[in-house]
Amino acid sequence: VQLVESGGGSVQAGGSLRLSCAYSGYTYSSLCMGWFRQAPGKAREGVAAIGRDGYITYADPHKGRFTCPKDDAKNTLYLQMNSLNAEDTALYYCAAYSTNCGAYGSMLPLSYNYWGQGTQVTVLS
Repeated sequence: VQLVESGGGSVQAGGSLRLSCAYSGYTYSSLCMGWFRQAPGKAREGVAAIGRDGYITYADPHKGRFTCPKDDAKNTLYLQMNSLNAEDTALYYCAAYSTNCGAYGSMLPLSYNYWGQGTQVTVLS
């Protein structure tokens, strides 16, 4: 599975940004996907997890601010981020896995074996 993120950049606090993750090369009957982020000096953390049937779970700090629309026709997953603040500054990754892919996906980085290269998001305060 190949994953390519795009859409990162710099934005003022309170602004919005939409990241894209184009995925290709998978032949599995089910694929779980997720968005993660990693700030300097911090561990990689889950932002959102998408299960095999499209059920989406958001990490608590992002509920109501972030959404993950998915366009299967374009093989693209998005991360729409609103009301951004300085704490959202990080390298954002798209990830996927198929083994044991269930209805709710996973927020654990170790569950994923396919990763994109990451895209930087910087929120200016």
